[in-house]
Amino acid sequence: MTGSINAGRLATRRAFLKKSGTVAGGAYLSSFAKTVQASLKRAADVPSAQLARFGWTDLRVSRLCQGTAFRQVTREGDDPNAQVILRRCLDLGINFFDTSNAYGWGGSEIALGRAIKGSRDKVVICTKVSNYLKPEGSSTPGKQLYSRAMIMREAEGSLKRLGTDYVDLYLIHNTSEGTPPEEIADAMHALVKSGKIRYWGLSNQSDERVAELLKIGASSGRTRLAALEDYYNIVAGQRRDFMEKKLFPLIRRGKLGLMAFSPLAEGRLAPGRPVETGSALEAVVKVLDQVAKELGATRPQVCVAWVLTRPEVTSVLAGAERPEHVEDNVKGSSLILPLDSLKRLNDASDTYTKGETGKQKI
Repeated sequence: MTGSINAGRLATRRAFLKKSGTVAGGAYLSSFAKTVQASLKRAADVPSAQLARFGWTDLRVSRLCQGTAFRQVTREGDDPNAQVILRRCLDLGINFFDTSNAYGWGGSEIALGRAIKGSRDKVVICTKVSNYLKPEGSSTPGKQLYSRAMIMREAEGSLKRLGTDYVDLYLIHNTSEGTPPEEIADAMHALVKSGKIRYWGLSNQSDERVAELLKIGASSGRTRLAALEDYYNIVAGQRRDFMEKKLFPLIRRGKLGLMAFSPLAEGRLAPGRPVETGSALEAVVKVLDQVAKELGATRPQVCVAWVLTRPEVTSVLAGAERPEHVEDNVKGSSLILPLDSLKRLNDASDTYTKGETGKQKI
């Protein structure tokens, strides 16, 4: 979602509440209270999130990471629905959270900071620095080249919004070609040495850029690259092919941690979402649902479990926007796929990949 669309939606919501007055406000709070009660009353068979070591670092993270790039829930710092979701994550043992200075122009960082207040030592925070910055006097985001000064400045802003004096992982959010890799490595090294970040990484980058920064960290005495975040799921198409052939070897070489985002392919695999009859996507959905039925699971659980079958993946980054979806994802992170089921899923994914052009949004 673009910043302008998000801002417009939020402005509309504010106008509605202002116009409707206390009656609407009371109804909204009543709905919020019912959501909390429903979450507390659900069956207690949801397993606690499992932990894994994040690459070569000393971080222990849940196999499920909760993202804050909300689409249905607003990205406002004071949205109570976000608090319900994030606190349900904490209840279930999820200790890994992802955000960015670009989500709601920092609003999602504020929301996350509020949710973890009093629990900072129990969670692992990953935030990202985007070079799409808040527009000044315009609805269009301003794009800048990454620079040491910009990275350092945006890190300070993220810390303030999160209400913490350090983050565990700090990632370059978007492609960074145009900035010398040494400048990025220098900025991240300085942030590590200052204690403001513990480790750093990259999101949505080319394999060439990842290889460059791996080499710099290994040979220059600068702090090593530790993390990658990228798009990977059963219908990622050519991006799946790129990940497995290009990035996975680099992950193994550098012993990097990987957050694989969008297990439901931006909602295309969500139950209830229309699927074109006879399409390549429909063929994959049929296999997913067959496996889910055999295992007594749900389609989202199988999607999460499939991503975690890859040893290169440390944690699945999902964007649940309801407490029950968080619970579903946690169950998926502990689901073991039998070899026969995994083969059928892999075959379906292979067929899909071969037939796609690879123009999926990433």
